[in-house]
Amino acid sequence: MKSIYTATVTSVGGRNGHVESSDGVLKLELSYPPTDGSTPKKTNPEQLFAAGYAACFTGAIVHVSQPRLNPAEIQIVNSVTLFTDDADKFQLAVHLDVTIPSLDQAAAEKIVAEAHQVCPYSNATRGNIEVKLTAHGGKG
Repeated sequence: MKSIYTATVTSVGGRNGHVESSDGVLKLELSYPPTDGSTPKKTNPEQLFAAGYAACFTGAIVHVSQPRLNPAEIQIVNSVTLFTDDADKFQLAVHLDVTIPSLDQAAAEKIVAEAHQVCPYSNATRGNIEVKLTAHGGKG
């Protein structure tokens, strides 16, 4: 195994607490996600997970594309849902909605499927949570 990067973040106080990276670049106050449909006042772990997964998935798309796509032309809307299952366990579900305007529909679907095989977030979640992929091309 060849290490590429290690991110270290300290969390104090849980969902109503604070997170900070060891390099000081990330410093955020957290809150529980609102359950009444209101706009959150602070970020929450689900938003952070959604952001990280979407950004990482963009990198995976660029990695598998030949010729390399420009990451600025890839848009991913990632919806992460927190829910409880029938056993009252907390679970997550992910929906990555990917748009690549420079590709036709078939090429966009192929690239998204290939990216899902190499993305570290996809590999970490595979078989553990539901991950839905939707691809949209703009040509054709």
